This record gives sequence, C-alpha cells and structure tokens, in this order.
Amino acid sequence: MTALISSVLAAALYLGAAYYQMHCMGKRLAVNGNLLRGLGLAALLIHAISLYVELSRGPGLSLGFFNAASLIAWLVIALTLASSLRAPTASLLLGLFPLGAVTAVLSSLLPDHGAIRIAGQEGLLTHILLSILAYGILTIAAFQAVLLAVQNYQLKHKHPTRFIRTFPPLQTMERLLFQFLTCGEALLTLALISGFVYLDNMFAQDVAHKTLLSCLAWVVFGILLWGRYLRGWRGSNAIRWTLAGFLLLMLAYFGSKLVHEFVLPL
Repeated sequence: MTALISSVLAAALYLGAAYYQMHCMGKRLAVNGNLLRGLGLAALLIHAISLYVELSRGPGLSLGFFNAASLIAWLVIALTLASSLRAPTASLLLGLFPLGAVTAVLSSLLPDHGAIRIAGQEGLLTHILLSILAYGILTIAAFQAVLLAVQNYQLKHKHPTRFIRTFPPLQTMERLLFQFLTCGEALLTLALISGFVYLDNMFAQDVAHKTLLSCLAWVVFGILLWGRYLRGWRGSNAIRWTLAGFLLLMLAYFGSKLVHEFVLPL
C-alpha cells in the first residue's frame, strides 16, 4: 500500500509539472525553471520511496519488467533535471514527466512475473547498474533526437510551433545530442565489459539475443560517433543512427524481459 500511495503521489506531481510546462507554452509565458525543477525533484523523491519498496520485495533486488522500467524512467528524469541546471534540456521533461508517471503507477499495480532477484552477486549487480545507467543516458539521447527531428522539419518548412520556438538553436540541440551519445556509449562499453567479466557466459541461450543486440547497438552508436567526429555527420544522419541504436538497445533489454516474463511463462 505504501508503494501504491507513493506512486500515485509521484505521478500527480509529474503530471502537474508537465501541465505547468504546457500551460506556459500555451500562454507564451516563460517557464520558471526553479519551480519546474522543484516539482520534478519532489516527484523524484516520492517516486524513490515507491521504487525502494518495490525493488526490495524479497531477497536482493527485484528487477522485473515494470520495476526496471520505473527505475530507468526515474534515472532519466533525474539526469535530465540535473543537466537542465547547465544545459537547455528542460523541453525534454515535457515527454519524460508523463513517462515517469505511467511507469511509477504500473510498477505498483502490476506484479513482476518471473522477476529476476539479485542477492549477494556484486559483479552481476555492477553489470546491471552500469547497463541501467547506459540505457538512461541513451534514452535521453533518443528523446533529444526526436525533438531535433521535429525542430529540423518545422524549421525547414517554415512552420515552427510555439513548442518548437522554446527550443535552443539547432547547433545547440545537436551538440547536446552528441554529448549524451558519447557519455552513453562509454557507459555501454563498461556495461558490456563487466558482463563478459562477471557473467559465466554472455552467449548462453537465455541471454545470447540480449548480448547480440546490445553489441549491435554499441556498434551503431560507435559508427555514429566516428561519423560525427571524423566526417562531420549531423542532422538527419545523426537522428536516424541514434534512433536505430536506441531501438536495438530497447529490444535487447525490454524485448527480452517482455518475452521471458510474459510470453514464455504462459
């Protein structure tokens, strides 16, 4: 019950913050950054209580599909809020706040079928935490790529909406995208290395597809970064490669968890 109440309160704060952003855009008012971050921080703190209760059910950490989704959403919002202190990333929160609200409630309402419990395995826990950090950063990059695509399209067709007018210049948006990609690729590299070090067999039957898809995503992001820094790739090239890598990564993690927890047990 504690987890459910906390999840609902967190969801209400997330949605309240998103509504405040939308209201300011509709009225052409400047968003009060301190107020927005305050609402977001309050939601994160309450969401953390719910996460703690859900993840600590039973021995070790319970990292089933919905708990993992809630944890990654929490991390993504926290990183975005922190980065908004120095970079113009507040526009990402309009999509991330509702995501946090949905995942927080679902993790409390829906049980984790076949959830993986981790106890006394520090190496495996290190691998999982690095993976979650990498997924979090690269999720922000994917949201940034989508916003960049919308901004680029509307500016080319000379029909920028009020929402797009709140964005920083294209060059700033692209620079932020590649900063997130560089950080995410570094974390993904560490996650893969830790997996090969701490797991008995990264190509065992139950994790082979996850390993293969994660490695393919690593290659895609690596090619994109190589193209950026050596060939000057930008614009639509950067957007397509970012979303392709993100799709592979999400299939690797959430696709495999969805199959193992909801399809195979039936």
